[in-house]
Amino acid sequence: MDYIKWSCLVCFQSLEPLPMSGPDFGALGEEAELVEVEPETKQEILENKNVVVQHVHFDGLGRTKDDIIMYEISDVFKAKNLIDVMRKSHEAREKLLRLGIFRQVEVLIDTCQGDDALPNGLDVTFEVTELRRLTGSYNTMVGNNEGSMVLGLKFPNLFGRAEKVTFQFSYGTKETSYGLSFFKPQPGNFERNFSVNLYKVTGQFPWSSLRETDRGISTELNFPIWKTSHTLKWEGVWRELGCLGRTASFSVREESGHSLKSSLSHAMVIDSRNSTILPKRGALLKINQELAGYTGGDVRFLKEDFEFQLNKQLLWDSVFSASLWGGVLVPIGDKPSSIADRFYLGGPTSVRGFSMYSIGPQNEGDYLGGDAYWAGGLHLYTPLPFRPGRGGFGDLFRTHFFLNAGNLCNLNYGDGPRAHLQKLAEYIRWSYGAGIVLRLGNIARLELNYCFPMGVQSGDRICDGVQFGAGIRFL
Repeated sequence: MDYIKWSCLVCFQSLEPLPMSGPDFGALGEEAELVEVEPETKQEILENKNVVVQHVHFDGLGRTKDDIIMYEISDVFKAKNLIDVMRKSHEAREKLLRLGIFRQVEVLIDTCQGDDALPNGLDVTFEVTELRRLTGSYNTMVGNNEGSMVLGLKFPNLFGRAEKVTFQFSYGTKETSYGLSFFKPQPGNFERNFSVNLYKVTGQFPWSSLRETDRGISTELNFPIWKTSHTLKWEGVWRELGCLGRTASFSVREESGHSLKSSLSHAMVIDSRNSTILPKRGALLKINQELAGYTGGDVRFLKEDFEFQLNKQLLWDSVFSASLWGGVLVPIGDKPSSIADRFYLGGPTSVRGFSMYSIGPQNEGDYLGGDAYWAGGLHLYTPLPFRPGRGGFGDLFRTHFFLNAGNLCNLNYGDGPRAHLQKLAEYIRWSYGAGIVLRLGNIARLELNYCFPMGVQSGDRICDGVQFGAGIRFL
């Protein structure tokens, strides 16, 4: 529990009995001097009494506006007893820290003083330390089987209402990017926010012998509805596709060049998991839709995909996990889909036992992706045998048993849904194995598995035996 300062005095009567022989007062005689003992001032125990929060003070405010602060601490005035004051003050502290404009927030709860003080009145003071106008950061990030170094400059609380301008440069093993973003939350509802992003991203995709450079702008609106989180996004991006080398296949060379994509997308997320990296309980449902071409550009398609995960804790601290992914891409018009928009499957973060994105259509060793896919997995996570390091570093490791399956293909959209399902059910790739999982806090996780790939088709590239994976999103 976070540290809370106290200066209100609460007295509890001692329950320890006096000694059986009584206290020693010395000789009681004519010389003994009688001392009058004044009764102690009576202290009210406020814990079970109704109280009133009369004033809320802030110490340390500079450029932060009063109105956004009032939204975050308004519930403190609704507290009815001391325990409620503590709880609502703690919640208000968490909301203030979530705004990203304070380095430190401490809470002081005191009895109310002054002429207007009520017998049960309390004052709550928030002692805050604002972030500097310009802050810098340096860190590393782990993506799906890739890592990057990130440098950032941030202007927090730019106009006094938790606005934020961020410049970020990232240099990674497969991707280099830089971008400028503006973020604005709605006062009193941080989950409802708006952002604008300008960016340039250059990525290398060796499994396709492809290099892609994106220059674009996007706007996002995030908002919650009941237990769901929603994101509405518009993106306009100028894409430049090229070959990584002279050995690139004709199919990749054919798609090289420039294109302009303008798309509208919507994402809905329901997440009740206790952890995003290695959950022990809860479920996740994520549904994405993207429509390109109706707001401009020369790329036209409709894209739908979903992700589902269910986790259940079993006996002996074991966890059973089941997951299912799927998606479909429908080109609009006569132009086929682009290699940059299709789905890819395979690798240590999806269907294990296969090399990275090496399942499905390919040409001369370059994997071209597909218009439809599905993938599923069953997992059992258990503590390490004999529980070494229990209660400490050893709890970051888990033993991992898995069974994965999936398929990726192109569809003939004139055949109908039954033919599509039939094609997705053909030539299923699957694998099983066991290994060790290491959780890196709430940042990422590492897997070292021994895999047995099955259902291998011509053109697939497998990783039979030991396979290492790092990332934040695993099947």
